Amino acid sequence: MSVRNIFNLITQSSIYGILALGMLLVIVSKGIDLSVGSVLAFAGVVAGSLGQTMDAFDRMFPSLPELPIIVPIVIALLLGALCGAINGGLIAYTGVPAFIATLGMYTAARGAALMYTSGKPISSINESITFFGSRLFNVIPVPVIIYGIMIIITFIIMNYSKFGKSVYAIGGNINAAKISGIKVKRNTVIIYAYAGLMAGLCAIIFMGRTGGSIQPAAATGIELTAIAAATIGGTSHSGGIGTVWGVVIGALILGVMANGFTLLGINAFIQQIVEGFIIVAAVVFDMRKNKIKH
Repeated sequence: MSVRNIFNLITQSSIYGILALGMLLVIVSKGIDLSVGSVLAFAGVVAGSLGQTMDAFDRMFPSLPELPIIVPIVIALLLGALCGAINGGLIAYTGVPAFIATLGMYTAARGAALMYTSGKPISSINESITFFGSRLFNVIPVPVIIYGIMIIITFIIMNYSKFGKSVYAIGGNINAAKISGIKVKRNTVIIYAYAGLMAGLCAIIFMGRTGGSIQPAAATGIELTAIAAATIGGTSHSGGIGTVWGVVIGALILGVMANGFTLLGINAFIQQIVEGFIIVAAVVFDMRKNKIKH
């Protein structure tokens, strides 16, 4: 219960917690996004390559001048949002199921990251990026601050905006949403673009936490943790149900579990097994709850 360990716990859960906030919109709209981990890696390696210092040993673009740190940050956010928008466009305008569309992006984005870097890590990124993995005033972790800001923004979007109400309506009954005048296709693109934007933001935090480096294999499997956090937090896969605070609690539950396992010296692989059982249990509970309601 030390302050340092509590901050460590929240910091560790901040990346998949932010991804889970994007996943909230996706699942509430009765969709799924399996690609956010791969998108994080792809956005990270591209942005990182544009943020390398002049004295980097393995600089990807030797003739490119050293760019201000804002450039790779913006690139990471734009690339993440673009990948998400492609997912949303495929789902909305071609009728491809969300599972298939995002599975395709999962594979394509990871392959693009590996091809872009030839399977090598991107290192010697402008040290200013480490700010996003540091502690403000040497006390409060910056990832926690960013996480807190995104919680507030997502809460406002989901509870006080026309778009947020449209997300719930689409997930609750897509045909009724269309009849009521909601632009379902456009909103679907925005929903997945938001999830992709969260992945781009997490790429920046990831580079900051690793001291200015990122690998094309980064964040493998993190999309499942984000889905787990949203599911455990009460976001229903039947659509139309889910809250920001539920997602935050779900992410904290997983964070406490991981932290507790580490402190107890329990094998990390056991954590994955337990996490799998928790996901299934949460979905079963959700299904039984909905069945009772109906």
